[in-house]
Amino acid sequence: MDKHTHQRGPAPKKDTSPESEAPTAGASDQKVAEISAQMAEELRRERDEYLEALQRLQAEFANFRKRVLRESEQAGQRASTQMIEELLPVLDNFERAMQAAAEHDQEVLSGGVELVYNQLRDVLVKRGLCEIDAHGQPFDPNQHDAILCQPSAEHEEGTVMQVIEKGYQLEDRMVRPAKVIVSKDLDAGRDEGGKD
Repeated sequence: MDKHTHQRGPAPKKDTSPESEAPTAGASDQKVAEISAQMAEELRRERDEYLEALQRLQAEFANFRKRVLRESEQAGQRASTQMIEELLPVLDNFERAMQAAAEHDQEVLSGGVELVYNQLRDVLVKRGLCEIDAHGQPFDPNQHDAILCQPSAEHEEGTVMQVIEKGYQLEDRMVRPAKVIVSKDLDAGRDEGGKD
């Protein structure tokens, strides 16, 4: 046999027909597509569940906030109504005191004004209001508002000598600081006077 002929003979055929490759590649691609579709469907389902849960949570929070606001308003209205009910007798006694003033009955007027003052004070004290004890106390900027400093031989420097307007606090919260006159060193007053 000729050497060249042997080489030129027909080579063994490989099966390259589409039918032979298609089942392997096609099945693999189809399987990947099915898995991708399943994953996409699962992700959509999870997304929808989370979205639904979030929307439900938002609705619950909105309802909670509305309920808290409504209850807060109702509590405020109840407190206002209760306070007004407690102050109505004070208003009645003011009217009686004004009638006594119109009739020029000084003794009744004086007693009526004192009665009204005591009633009003009692209502406010019952609600937690307390007067700030300032006279003779060391000046405290958290409780006192110094409107004037005066030299004094009787008081130590920085002592509240006089209360011009009482201060009040509601439980632990400041409502109004006491307006006070505070003592300063007598020599400091003389020095300032000598400079003028």
